[in-house]
Order: sequence, then C-alpha cells, then structure tokens
Amino acid sequence: MQTTLFEPGEPTGRHRLDSNTVARLDEVTGFADLAAALADARAAHPDARILCTLDDLDQCVYTSMHAGHRLDDDANWDEDPYDFDDPAAVHRVENARVARIAALLDDPDHQVDWASLAETRAATEDDLTALVSANRAPDRAIDDVVLIQRVPVDRDDLAIAGIPNGYFADDWDIFANHAVIRRLAGHGYRHLAVGASLLGFVRSTPPSIERAAAVVTDLIHLYGTPESIAWHELALLLPTRRLLLVGYTENFADAVDAVPEDPRAE
Repeated sequence: MQTTLFEPGEPTGRHRLDSNTVARLDEVTGFADLAAALADARAAHPDARILCTLDDLDQCVYTSMHAGHRLDDDANWDEDPYDFDDPAAVHRVENARVARIAALLDDPDHQVDWASLAETRAATEDDLTALVSANRAPDRAIDDVVLIQRVPVDRDDLAIAGIPNGYFADDWDIFANHAVIRRLAGHGYRHLAVGASLLGFVRSTPPSIERAAAVVTDLIHLYGTPESIAWHELALLLPTRRLLLVGYTENFADAVDAVPEDPRAE
C-alpha cells in the first residue's frame, strides 16, 4: 500500500476530496491496511473526527458532491465571495460547510425518526445474501484507493458531515443515514467509512450473541423480509466480527461484487 499524507488546508487537486483530505491510500487490499492509517490520522488530528471512503471512490465523490449541493440549495446557503485560488480561503469555506451540515444533522427538526425507516430498503433475498457476504468478507467491498478525511466536528455521529452522501431519490439521504449511524452507536458501533453504496462501522470488540441479535432486529426493521435465512446467518456471523457494513442505496448489492465467503476475513 502507498500512503500520501496532506496537511489540512493545502492546495487541493484531483487526488483529494477537499482541503480536509489528510491521506490518500493507494493499492489498498483490505481493512488491515486501513486500520493503521486511520489510527495515525486520529493521533495527528485529535481536534477532529476521522472518516474514510469505502466502496467505489469515484462514484462516492460524485454523489457526495451533489448531496452537498442539494443541502446548500435546500437550506438556502449562499457562500460569500472568496478567492478560489487562495488555499486558506478555500479551507475556511469548506470547514464552514461541514459545520453547517453538522448543525442540520443535530437539529431535531431535520432528524429522521427511526420508526419512519421501517422497510425503507425493501431488500430482496439476493440483497440480503449480498449483505451477509459483504460482512463475511468486507475487504472485497473496499476500493483500492481510499481517502481519509479530517472532519472538524466534536462527535462521531456527525462525522458524515465531512462526506455527505445519499443522493438518489430511492436511497437513504444523509439524514436517514445519520439516523442509522445514531442507532448503531447504541449498539457500540462507531461510524468508520462511507462509500457510494455502503456505510462502514466498527466496534472495539465483537458484539455478544445477545447484542448481535439486537443489531439484526434493527436491520430487519430497515430491510424487511424477516423470514429470510440470511438474518440467522448474520446473527451467527456478527459475534465473530468487529466490522459491520450496511447498504444505504437501492442497488447496494452491486457494490459487494459477488463477495466470496472467506473465514479469514476480519
């Protein structure tokens, strides 16, 4: 794996998402590669939260850009004029945008109620098979290029403000994603990554059998099809894993790319 480090506020280019990209990882092979880089980023930026990209970097950047613009339009935000060629000015504006998005996520008037998300993914059996496969071998879901973002917020659940996503009409938007992030935090999962179709979470230790069953109950709430054997498989799998991947788009199964079962996966 190749690692390129950046300082916040440095001039940006196509190799970064924005001025808060603090690392670019190339030739990533799995979460083991990612873990050390994320730990280093947290140590280097203790004043912020750290979030990274996950599946399909190019599409993730594209949909995040449009999701951010939609938030700008919906909230009637209008940036004061600034010099696009001044890295300090760009960094100031991008930090202000993160702060505004985080404030919206924290506003009860904008937050999505958990109950309203019931069966909003309406998963097919194939979707649920893909969900189990992704969690059995999560390394296959990571793009081989990952960007690590410094997000200037003071809570883990608000880190998604640094990579706002949820753009297409049939997908969860950023507010629905935030509701899922908050719910899984109650099960001990910290939001770790966001991709074009998947959200990644991590626990300090694998969940107990009882906790895993509670997580599956919440996922059934989101995806429906409670009679599927996939839920039993996931309930057995989660107590052996610290990681959890959740699909937030209509076609999230495509991101899994026929993940093979691999008992060695984290």
